[in-house]
Amino acid sequence: MNKFTFKILWLDNNIAIAVDHIVGKTHSPLTSYFFWPRNDAWEQLKTELDSKPWISDKDKIELLNQATEIINFWQERGKNKSLLQAQEQFPEFTFAGSN
Repeated sequence: MNKFTFKILWLDNNIAIAVDHIVGKTHSPLTSYFFWPRNDAWEQLKTELDSKPWISDKDKIELLNQATEIINFWQERGKNKSLLQAQEQFPEFTFAGSN
């Protein structure tokens, strides 16, 4: 069972990612939204996760790898792909967006 999940804002000129902590059936915000390419969302996420010593290194690596996949998907296909297609690619995450 996943302990964490992503919330993603799928926008025309940016993507924003945030992490929620899953406890039972409840989702609690773990991070604020980090925007790419406006900021270095990956580095900001890494810093935020590193500030939480109770998150295992394995979970941190998995979250950062997933963030990389999401950012790469948006960079490579985001301008040509709809929010629906992003949801199909990453069905385990929560999406909101403008396209």
